[in-house]
Amino acid sequence: MVVGYLGALFQTRGNLLFSLIGTGIVAVLFQPLRDWLQRKADRLVYGDRSDPYGVISLLGKRLSAVSPPEALLQTVATTVREALKLPYAAIALWNGKKQTIVASDGEVVKNVHALPLAFQQEVVGELLLGRRSNAEEFTPRDLQLLENIARHAGVVAQTVQLTQQLQRSREEIVTAREEERLRLRRDLHDGMGSTLAALHLQAGQVRERMRRDPDTAEELLEEIRTELRGAMGEVRRVVYNLRPPSLDELGLIGALRNRAVQLSEGSLPPRKIWVEAPSNLPTLSAAVEVAAFRIAQEAMNNVVQHSGASSCRLRFTLGQDHLVLEVEDNGVGIQTDYTAGVGMRSMKERAEELGGSCLIETARGGGTHLTVKLPIRRGKG
Repeated sequence: MVVGYLGALFQTRGNLLFSLIGTGIVAVLFQPLRDWLQRKADRLVYGDRSDPYGVISLLGKRLSAVSPPEALLQTVATTVREALKLPYAAIALWNGKKQTIVASDGEVVKNVHALPLAFQQEVVGELLLGRRSNAEEFTPRDLQLLENIARHAGVVAQTVQLTQQLQRSREEIVTAREEERLRLRRDLHDGMGSTLAALHLQAGQVRERMRRDPDTAEELLEEIRTELRGAMGEVRRVVYNLRPPSLDELGLIGALRNRAVQLSEGSLPPRKIWVEAPSNLPTLSAAVEVAAFRIAQEAMNNVVQHSGASSCRLRFTLGQDHLVLEVEDNGVGIQTDYTAGVGMRSMKERAEELGGSCLIETARGGGTHLTVKLPIRRGKG
């Protein structure tokens, strides 16, 4: 319009050539102003969608400035909403089969577009984006930018989830440690403490009666011996709960073979239990060694008590960075109404707390097949 008015002005002065040249100059000079005004108007209405690099750069700067991990997802939602002038933006994460909104910005709207948040081909949540109006859809350029943001947000979401899992694990470790300390304190105070206090009193009585009543003193000494045997048994029980002594005496494989012989000979009907292991089994850390022993022991107990099997084979093999334990029997197998009991849950928890896995399934020829993988953490020996 402005160009037209100026052209008419030049034409009124009677020089057609001059008017054409002037109109062209005005048009060339006015075009940048027009583009600048158009960009300002688009940014006012649509945000920075025409500058995807700027949006990603802004998101990166804001994320790098955030300290608490739990605030990262809120930063993503706020940045996306503000940069694209959206009425609403939120992030929802999967927790099992349930999806929970963990961060949001703006007012909730009914017309929401959802983009999956993925990390290494695993969907961890969704980026929820409110449309500017019910009739307006996101343009291909909008979707391209939002998909790029979703890829970055997927990494952030996975990082936040792993951080939260790590924190929960730390809390569980601290809780378990304190509960174990409390149990030891009770065992030592209520058991050993009271026993030793009684022995101290009895020793004093023996001293008093040793000269004037030797027979009574001898009876008291016999009682003290009985109490000492009980105290020694209590000490062994506490020590065994901390770490089976047979591991130190016989090693992992030797201790399990010894236990297998005990279960085989003491079972009715009789059954055979084999324990196989490579000769080059490395020195394992105390945690892995105890976990492998407890899991294998529980597996053998299950075979004897529940499977009805006549034979069972425990096989240890070495992976590149893990120890594999396979337990297979020829018993009744897994029933259709099978529910994991305390023993099975205990085996699974022992494996998972070390970063391993525990899988139970039906064996090919019937019976039950248990596979346990434990990360190898070599001991100092």
